[in-house]
Amino acid sequence: HNKHLYHSLKYYVEQKKKGVRDTIREGIVYRRDADRKLMIVLTKPKSEQGKGYLRLERNLWMYDATVGRWERKTERERIAGTDSHRSDFDESRLAEEYEPTFEGQEKLGAFNVYKLSLTVKPGMDVAYPRVLLWIDVASGNTLKRQDFALSGRLMRTEYYPKWNRFSSPTLGKDIWFPHEVRIYDEVEKSNSTLIVFQSVDPKPLPANLFTKAWLESQAR
Repeated sequence: HNKHLYHSLKYYVEQKKKGVRDTIREGIVYRRDADRKLMIVLTKPKSEQGKGYLRLERNLWMYDATVGRWERKTERERIAGTDSHRSDFDESRLAEEYEPTFEGQEKLGAFNVYKLSLTVKPGMDVAYPRVLLWIDVASGNTLKRQDFALSGRLMRTEYYPKWNRFSSPTLGKDIWFPHEVRIYDEVEKSNSTLIVFQSVDPKPLPANLFTKAWLESQAR
């Protein structure tokens, strides 16, 4: 929907894994939805500095400054070793990637929600071929999502407990974005990921930003 939206989001990710100390990562997401550009630059911890992801056309690339190498990734790639994927940071492309089926209206806690079942369209590269969505009737925002493998096995459950709005001068209206995303690994039951989008800057971004050269310059 937000075809002329340029913005950057600061975020932090808290990762819980069984038998491993909790880790916290911070970074900046740059998006230009008009031409589907996305870049993620990791800023903390020090060991992750100089790493980043860049989506060009339909390809996702990862850059690692420690070895000075670009590597092409699939949509199933976990971002920076967490349970998150590219789609958790990007604009939603569900309408383009999936065929929806309306499953009815129900209650999710105190919310009235629409329940939708999504099946991936032929030829689309997505992390999960089947998705269930619970969408708030009042706002149209997703409140819960479940991701399934081809076998039908439940892989992840995500909750979106809090949404914020910011004013976009480019569009002349308010834009919703999730303040928090809580991801629960349904295979490794004790693993979970919390993504907090801390602040949004709606200012236009430089035209040369979404290039491998720019990301490499940030990594130095």
